[in-house]
Amino acid sequence: MTAGEGKTLLEDVVWNVYTKFKLHFYLQVFGQFQGREASLTTVETYCAEVIQALGEPTINEFATFLNISQPNAAYKVGNLIKKGYVDKVQSEDDKREYHLRLTQKYMNYYAITNRYVCTVMERVTERFPPEDCRKLEQMLRVISLELMPEVAYQDTPMPEVVRKN
Repeated sequence: MTAGEGKTLLEDVVWNVYTKFKLHFYLQVFGQFQGREASLTTVETYCAEVIQALGEPTINEFATFLNISQPNAAYKVGNLIKKGYVDKVQSEDDKREYHLRLTQKYMNYYAITNRYVCTVMERVTERFPPEDCRKLEQMLRVISLELMPEVAYQDTPMPEVVRKN
């Protein structure tokens, strides 16, 4: 096998794992909506995930990250607030500033659709020896922190609500 073939195989494997995580997410989301109207649109779900990843951003930080206008960001956030998935919380440091905080309603939704990561990781630790798991963790950390500079996101631990469910 040449280096080029190895790269293609690795890309295929990473793509397949990523795709399976997405498909499982979609199965769970659509399964929740069987027999009732979806409470979050796809774009609203993405917006809430960005808010979660940014860790209580301001509307301006949210807009800047997504490269959208402030009014567009305010509209999207307003819809999430109306549906009860986001709260605006006044900053303790600057009383003129408000941060976006996901509500328990969203965290419950998020936990249901994302606990599959925990399930797969339990299977990984059962299937592979600890040294392989440590190496995988090290490689993924390097990928996240060094090899993905286009995504300005500070790595954070998985939310506890996902771990508990």
